[in-house]
Amino acid sequence: MKKITVPDIAGMKAGGRKIPVLTAYSFPMARILDMAGIPMFIVGDSVGMVEAGYDNTMPVTMDEMIYHSRAVARGRTYALVVTDMPFGSYQTGMDEARRNAARLVKEGGAEAVKVEGGGRMAGVIRAIADMDIPVMGHIGLTPQSIYRMGGFRVQGRLDAEGERIIEDARAVEEAGAFSVVLEGIPAGLAKEITGALKIPTIGIGAGPHCDGQVLVVNDMLGLNPDAHLPKYVKQYADLKGEISAATARYIKDVSEGIFPSEEHSY
Repeated sequence: MKKITVPDIAGMKAGGRKIPVLTAYSFPMARILDMAGIPMFIVGDSVGMVEAGYDNTMPVTMDEMIYHSRAVARGRTYALVVTDMPFGSYQTGMDEARRNAARLVKEGGAEAVKVEGGGRMAGVIRAIADMDIPVMGHIGLTPQSIYRMGGFRVQGRLDAEGERIIEDARAVEEAGAFSVVLEGIPAGLAKEITGALKIPTIGIGAGPHCDGQVLVVNDMLGLNPDAHLPKYVKQYADLKGEISAATARYIKDVSEGIFPSEEHSY
């Protein structure tokens, strides 16, 4: 396998090839997924929910994102690493947005950053892209806007909302983003946007017509012990069940003096 770059991702859309994407938050998971052939990771601020137990992504800090991004970057050989800019790291001014994007690249090993928001964030996207840092946009249901949206709700069901999201998609592309995540929007709207843009669209809860798809890896592997899975998630494994069963066997072996045996002793 060859190292995947931003131009390679653009070429996948141009060549009609779908783009599989997963989130990653740790060195061992990144290593496993990378060797399995995933072409792109998103080090998402979703780490706050699935790894730290927050109710939403809002509390996640730059230092936390740098830590997880650095771990993922060390674990990958081939995949492109895109890291989320957390809430508050780019909304408070262009200088701070540029500085924090540079930190994610320099300290976090990111090869691109992701910014939530459409037309309102076009200036931020352009400013970061002008530093030669590739930017992925994120429109539709944007988790950093849940207080305004009233929670994790599908966006774009009303005609006016749909038109606004189409305008956001065009604004993100014109600002210089190399791709855009479409989250929580109707499949028909995602199809229209995907057909209208030259840059790849990556869907999550946006139907089958996007150029690529992303899932939170913990959801995909069945690693969220208490979470209710959204409708769009397809669970490909039950690692929660595997881990629980393995733990029960370990408890039994230790309790009964079976482990460690001579085989596991020096």
